[in-house]
Amino acid sequence: MKTFSQDPTAQDFVQNPYDFYDHTRQAGPIFFWSDYQMPCVTGYSEVDALLRDRRVGRERPTEFQTPYPEHIETFIAFERRSMLELEPPAHTRLRGLVVRAFTSRRIASMEGEITTLTNQLIDAFPDQPFDLLAAFAEQIPVIIIARLLGVPDEMAAQLLRWSHDMVAMYQANRTRQTEDAAVAATDAFSAYMRGYVDERRKSPSDDLITTLIAAEEDGSKLSNEELIATSILLLNAGHEATVHAIGNGVRLLLTSDISACELTRPDRIDTTIEEILRFDPPLHMFTRIAYEDMDLFGHPIKRGTEIGLLLAAANRDPAKFKTPNQFRPSRSDQAHTSFGAGVHFCIGAPLARLEMKTALPILFARHPDLKLAGRAEFADRYHFHGLKSLMVKL
Repeated sequence: MKTFSQDPTAQDFVQNPYDFYDHTRQAGPIFFWSDYQMPCVTGYSEVDALLRDRRVGRERPTEFQTPYPEHIETFIAFERRSMLELEPPAHTRLRGLVVRAFTSRRIASMEGEITTLTNQLIDAFPDQPFDLLAAFAEQIPVIIIARLLGVPDEMAAQLLRWSHDMVAMYQANRTRQTEDAAVAATDAFSAYMRGYVDERRKSPSDDLITTLIAAEEDGSKLSNEELIATSILLLNAGHEATVHAIGNGVRLLLTSDISACELTRPDRIDTTIEEILRFDPPLHMFTRIAYEDMDLFGHPIKRGTEIGLLLAAANRDPAKFKTPNQFRPSRSDQAHTSFGAGVHFCIGAPLARLEMKTALPILFARHPDLKLAGRAEFADRYHFHGLKSLMVKL
């Protein structure tokens, strides 16, 4: 297995990680990333296979668990209750209960609210150049997921701050300051949600938290701590990636050879969204742990080894896609790994697609001459991939 070095916080990589992915792909579908000290997989078929392979998973075997610094124990304890970090049978039970509440019918019913919110946000756009990320892309996902859960709109800004601080724990530029902020956010977020769950137990309403409280499968219900962890996960995951997907998408549409209005027509919006998600996804790496000694595409891997699945590299694999480095919403093969696959396939994927499908056509119908007002730079947040800001003018 060939070794490559690339600092994930280096500015050239932050702005364009795809050149590095193309470079490593020359050594085959798997390489050793020395900066992360782990093997990483870049091929589409290989990444897709590992996302579904039960010989690997998210939970680290007991003998390979190492003590965490005491100052982040609060965050780690929360993380260990997250559905995202669990494997069957615990994951099966928890996801089954959540799916009973987070139904496609409930998500589809939000289209009208997304439409209204989108128009309200556009009504508030200033005449001078402004940051579309803050004024639009950040607002839609956090407000909609808050409304789904039943959390008041006025809490949206605070939820956004808590979420940013917690999610920063997964970024390559993590520092002690990052960790302290994440712990504080975890404590505050958990306390708020604990109070809110208690309130909903006493006074049920027509919202997702009430439905989660009532959800039952084979006599099993969510515990209070599971309810809190699941609510926070849905809020964090329900908006963080979608913010970047919308921001990256608008940037692509504004720099495409085809007009944004053309690409967001009702008959083209679905393929446009899938190509945005393939071409420049919001999450670039998702890790797995090997549960047994195994041969991984011709290379021996020991039990306990952490493996990086480079979702964005898989989405640009020339073995899967023709002209993979071209943004082509009309391409016939719309497959991508941006929402994962297998038991951990993103439970919020239908909501993210609905938000993009609803908001983007309205944005460009109302402002067909929307233009960039300066260079749109990506933020140093790998393995997330999103913009620092998106300055535009009407």
